[in-house]
Amino acid sequence: MKLKLRIWRQAGPEAAGRMVEYDLDGVSEDMSFLEMLDLLNENLTERNEEPVAFDHDCREGICGMCGVVINGIAHGGSATTTCQLHMRSFSDGATIDIEPWRAGAFPVIKDLAVDRNAFDRIIAAGGFISSNTGSAPEAHSTPVPKREADRAFDNATCIGCGACVAACPNSSAMLFTAAKITHLAMLPQGQPERYRRVKSMVAQHDEEGFGNCTNIGECAAVCPKGIPLESIAQLNRDLIASLFKADGKQ
Repeated sequence: MKLKLRIWRQAGPEAAGRMVEYDLDGVSEDMSFLEMLDLLNENLTERNEEPVAFDHDCREGICGMCGVVINGIAHGGSATTTCQLHMRSFSDGATIDIEPWRAGAFPVIKDLAVDRNAFDRIIAAGGFISSNTGSAPEAHSTPVPKREADRAFDNATCIGCGACVAACPNSSAMLFTAAKITHLAMLPQGQPERYRRVKSMVAQHDEEGFGNCTNIGECAAVCPKGIPLESIAQLNRDLIASLFKADGKQ
């Protein structure tokens, strides 16, 4: 395959960025999108040009490190992560626009790589339980209704890739925050700090500069793990309930 790539290039956080065109030949349809970028970088290195910086790690759709906006859609609209998107999804001769996540809370580090430490700070604000669980408990030692167990599991699959933020017109991270809150809210271990958790995590979300959720639904549409909009409704229910709870009380 022969492709025309238009890639966002930015030398650093304070530098001005621009789209730069590259012609790339010899792309196999069996390559992943990141392998295609590897091929481009090999060509640039051979020409003594600066390679394109982009985030990646496991390349198995698990870690959430990869993530770019492809032709205006987070992860390329493939219902999977960028690393699991294959070039067979594109036609020979196609023009592909590649940009970083666009959000004030995700400042560009270089080219396609952005700083997502805001997610870590939201987790640190309350996405944990403080009880000492000791060693792993026996399976089924704490009964959990199947509906709650399924919801906890579904929300625990969030990998924090940030596609929800990139897709949201408001740059809101409510789907990410809701997944982390709902995951623990459905389990017995998460009950002691349930309402303090939602207040502190939502407050940190706002402090990071993410926008408000207006229920547009773009976040759920691009989420590679299928986190449902219902999780945001659960967050809102817990947040309202927390207003009637004294600090330190469940």
